[in-house]
Amino acid sequence: MGDTTISSGWDILDASHEALRKAVAAVPADGWDRPTPCAGWSATKVFQHAAGDQIGFAAALTGEPGPAFNPFDPSGVLEEDPSAFLEDALARSAKAWAGVDREAAEVPTPVPPHKMSPWSGSAACGLDAAVHAWDIAMAVGAPSPLTPELARPLLKVAKEIVEPLRAWGAYAAALEPEPGDDDVAELLRYLGRDPHWTAA
Repeated sequence: MGDTTISSGWDILDASHEALRKAVAAVPADGWDRPTPCAGWSATKVFQHAAGDQIGFAAALTGEPGPAFNPFDPSGVLEEDPSAFLEDALARSAKAWAGVDREAAEVPTPVPPHKMSPWSGSAACGLDAAVHAWDIAMAVGAPSPLTPELARPLLKVAKEIVEPLRAWGAYAAALEPEPGDDDVAELLRYLGRDPHWTAA
Protein backbone atom coordinates (compact mmCIF):
# COMPACT_ATOMS: atom_id res chain seq x y z
CA MET A 1 0.00 0.00 0.00
CA GLY A 2 1.15 3.53 -0.68
CA ASP A 3 1.96 5.92 2.14
CA THR A 4 -1.15 7.94 1.35
CA THR A 5 -3.49 5.02 1.98
CA ILE A 6 -5.50 5.07 5.17
CA SER A 7 -5.82 1.71 6.91
CA SER A 8 -9.09 0.84 8.59
CA GLY A 9 -7.34 -1.62 10.87
CA TRP A 10 -9.79 -4.34 9.75
CA ASP A 11 -7.92 -6.92 7.65
CA ILE A 12 -10.83 -8.01 5.46
CA LEU A 13 -11.91 -4.46 4.73
CA ASP A 14 -8.38 -3.30 3.95
CA ALA A 15 -7.82 -6.28 1.62
CA SER A 16 -11.14 -5.54 -0.09
CA HIS A 17 -10.24 -1.89 -0.54
CA GLU A 18 -6.95 -2.97 -2.09
CA ALA A 19 -8.83 -5.32 -4.44
CA LEU A 20 -11.02 -2.43 -5.60
CA ARG A 21 -7.99 -0.18 -6.08
CA LYS A 22 -6.28 -2.87 -8.16
CA ALA A 23 -9.37 -3.43 -10.31
CA VAL A 24 -9.90 0.27 -10.98
CA ALA A 25 -6.23 0.78 -11.84
CA ALA A 26 -6.55 -1.99 -14.46
CA VAL A 27 -9.33 -0.24 -16.41
CA PRO A 28 -7.94 1.26 -19.63
CA ALA A 29 -9.09 4.72 -20.70
CA ASP A 30 -11.49 3.19 -23.23
CA GLY A 31 -12.71 0.47 -20.85
CA TRP A 32 -15.22 2.34 -18.72
CA ASP A 33 -18.22 1.66 -20.97
CA ARG A 34 -17.67 -2.09 -21.11
CA PRO A 35 -20.39 -4.42 -19.81
CA THR A 36 -19.98 -6.08 -16.41
CA PRO A 37 -21.47 -9.17 -14.75
CA CYS A 38 -24.11 -6.77 -13.35
CA ALA A 39 -26.67 -6.89 -16.18
CA GLY A 40 -27.16 -3.52 -17.84
CA TRP A 41 -24.41 -1.85 -15.82
CA SER A 42 -21.18 -0.57 -17.37
CA ALA A 43 -17.85 -0.58 -15.56
CA THR A 44 -18.44 3.10 -14.78
CA LYS A 45 -21.79 2.44 -13.14
CA VAL A 46 -20.42 -0.41 -11.01
CA PHE A 47 -17.47 1.78 -10.04
CA GLN A 48 -19.71 4.70 -9.04
CA HIS A 49 -21.98 2.35 -7.10
CA ALA A 50 -19.03 0.77 -5.26
CA ALA A 51 -17.55 4.15 -4.32
CA GLY A 52 -20.95 5.43 -3.22
CA ASP A 53 -21.52 2.41 -1.02
CA GLN A 54 -18.21 2.98 0.79
CA ILE A 55 -19.31 6.55 1.53
CA GLY A 56 -22.67 5.18 2.67
CA PHE A 57 -21.07 2.80 5.15
CA ALA A 58 -18.90 5.65 6.46
CA ALA A 59 -21.91 7.95 6.83
CA ALA A 60 -23.83 5.31 8.79
CA LEU A 61 -20.96 5.18 11.29
CA THR A 62 -20.11 8.87 11.56
CA GLY A 63 -23.37 10.68 10.84
CA GLU A 64 -21.62 12.65 8.10
CA PRO A 65 -23.40 13.21 4.77
CA GLY A 66 -23.70 10.17 2.52
CA PRO A 67 -22.83 10.06 -1.18
CA ALA A 68 -23.92 13.04 -3.27
CA PHE A 69 -25.69 10.64 -5.67
CA ASN A 70 -27.82 7.50 -5.44
CA PRO A 71 -25.42 4.53 -5.63
CA PHE A 72 -28.30 2.39 -6.93
CA ASP A 73 -28.90 4.79 -9.83
CA PRO A 74 -25.41 5.94 -10.88
CA SER A 75 -25.04 8.26 -13.87
CA GLY A 76 -22.58 6.08 -15.77
CA VAL A 77 -20.68 9.25 -16.69
CA LEU A 78 -17.24 9.85 -15.17
CA GLU A 79 -16.95 13.49 -14.20
CA GLU A 80 -13.64 13.28 -12.36
CA ASP A 81 -10.48 11.22 -12.23
CA PRO A 82 -11.49 7.69 -11.23
CA SER A 83 -8.48 7.20 -8.96
CA ALA A 84 -9.11 10.44 -7.04
CA PHE A 85 -12.84 9.69 -6.78
CA LEU A 86 -12.09 6.22 -5.45
CA GLU A 87 -9.42 7.32 -2.97
CA ASP A 88 -11.78 9.89 -1.46
CA ALA A 89 -14.44 7.22 -0.94
CA LEU A 90 -12.02 4.62 0.45
CA ALA A 91 -10.39 7.15 2.77
CA ARG A 92 -13.78 8.11 4.22
CA SER A 93 -14.65 4.47 4.73
CA ALA A 94 -11.28 3.48 6.23
CA LYS A 95 -11.24 6.47 8.56
CA ALA A 96 -14.76 5.74 9.80
CA TRP A 97 -14.01 2.06 10.46
CA ALA A 98 -10.69 2.92 12.13
CA GLY A 99 -12.70 4.83 14.72
CA VAL A 100 -15.01 1.93 15.59
CA ASP A 101 -14.83 0.45 19.09
CA ARG A 102 -14.02 -3.23 18.55
CA GLU A 103 -15.73 -4.08 21.84
CA ALA A 104 -19.02 -2.47 20.82
CA ALA A 105 -22.00 -4.82 20.76
CA GLU A 106 -23.11 -3.43 17.40
CA VAL A 107 -22.49 -0.65 14.92
CA PRO A 108 -24.87 1.02 12.44
CA THR A 109 -24.72 -0.07 8.79
CA PRO A 110 -26.64 1.05 5.69
CA VAL A 111 -27.67 -2.55 4.90
CA PRO A 112 -30.11 -4.79 6.74
CA PRO A 113 -30.19 -5.57 9.61
CA HIS A 114 -28.80 -1.99 9.95
CA LYS A 115 -26.99 -2.94 13.16
CA MET A 116 -24.21 -5.53 13.14
CA SER A 117 -21.22 -6.59 15.19
CA PRO A 118 -18.13 -4.52 14.34
CA TRP A 119 -16.52 -7.52 12.60
CA SER A 120 -19.60 -8.29 10.51
CA GLY A 121 -20.16 -4.63 9.65
CA SER A 122 -16.60 -4.11 8.50
CA ALA A 123 -16.69 -7.37 6.53
CA ALA A 124 -20.01 -6.37 4.92
CA CYS A 125 -18.40 -3.11 3.83
CA GLY A 126 -15.50 -5.17 2.48
CA LEU A 127 -17.84 -7.57 0.67
CA ASP A 128 -19.32 -4.67 -1.26
CA ALA A 129 -15.90 -3.39 -2.34
CA ALA A 130 -14.50 -6.82 -3.18
CA VAL A 131 -17.37 -8.18 -5.26
CA HIS A 132 -17.55 -4.99 -7.32
CA ALA A 133 -13.78 -5.12 -7.74
CA TRP A 134 -14.34 -8.53 -9.33
CA ASP A 135 -17.13 -7.13 -11.54
CA ILE A 136 -14.88 -4.34 -12.82
CA ALA A 137 -11.90 -6.64 -13.35
CA MET A 138 -14.02 -9.09 -15.36
CA ALA A 139 -15.37 -6.26 -17.52
CA VAL A 140 -11.88 -5.40 -18.76
CA GLY A 141 -10.40 -8.91 -18.75
CA ALA A 142 -8.10 -8.23 -15.79
CA PRO A 143 -7.10 -10.96 -13.31
CA SER A 144 -9.57 -11.64 -10.52
CA PRO A 145 -8.76 -9.53 -7.45
CA LEU A 146 -10.47 -12.10 -5.22
CA THR A 147 -8.39 -14.70 -3.38
CA PRO A 148 -9.64 -17.78 -1.53
CA GLU A 149 -8.28 -16.25 1.71
CA LEU A 150 -10.50 -13.20 1.19
CA ALA A 151 -13.48 -15.10 -0.21
CA ARG A 152 -13.89 -17.35 2.84
CA PRO A 153 -14.69 -14.62 5.42
CA LEU A 154 -16.65 -12.67 2.80
CA LEU A 155 -18.92 -15.68 2.24
CA LYS A 156 -19.49 -15.87 6.00
CA VAL A 157 -20.75 -12.28 6.14
CA ALA A 158 -22.61 -12.65 2.84
CA LYS A 159 -24.72 -15.36 4.45
CA GLU A 160 -25.62 -12.87 7.19
CA ILE A 161 -26.79 -10.04 4.95
CA VAL A 162 -27.48 -11.05 1.35
CA GLU A 163 -30.93 -12.67 1.53
CA PRO A 164 -32.81 -9.45 2.48
CA LEU A 165 -30.82 -7.55 -0.17
CA ARG A 166 -31.88 -9.96 -2.92
CA ALA A 167 -35.45 -8.80 -2.38
CA TRP A 168 -34.32 -5.27 -3.28
CA GLY A 169 -32.56 -6.53 -6.39
CA ALA A 170 -29.11 -5.78 -4.95
CA TYR A 171 -28.06 -9.37 -5.66
CA ALA A 172 -29.33 -11.86 -8.22
CA ALA A 173 -30.57 -15.28 -7.15
CA ALA A 174 -27.81 -17.63 -6.03
CA LEU A 175 -26.45 -20.02 -8.64
CA GLU A 176 -26.11 -23.73 -7.96
CA PRO A 177 -22.62 -24.81 -6.84
CA GLU A 178 -20.65 -26.89 -9.32
CA PRO A 179 -18.03 -29.61 -8.78
CA GLY A 180 -14.56 -28.12 -8.56
CA ASP A 181 -15.71 -24.75 -7.22
CA ASP A 182 -13.09 -23.11 -5.03
CA ASP A 183 -13.84 -20.57 -2.27
CA VAL A 184 -13.96 -17.70 -4.76
CA ALA A 185 -16.40 -19.52 -7.07
CA GLU A 186 -18.57 -20.49 -4.11
CA LEU A 187 -18.79 -16.85 -3.02
CA LEU A 188 -19.54 -15.59 -6.53
CA ARG A 189 -22.28 -18.15 -7.14
CA TYR A 190 -23.86 -17.31 -3.78
CA LEU A 191 -23.92 -13.67 -4.92
CA GLY A 192 -25.62 -14.65 -8.17
CA ARG A 193 -22.52 -14.37 -10.34
CA ASP A 194 -21.08 -16.86 -12.82
CA PRO A 195 -17.40 -17.33 -11.84
CA HIS A 196 -16.58 -17.91 -15.53
CA TRP A 197 -18.32 -14.76 -16.82
CA THR A 198 -16.43 -12.90 -19.54
CA ALA A 199 -17.24 -9.69 -21.38
CA ALA A 200 -17.06 -11.53 -24.70
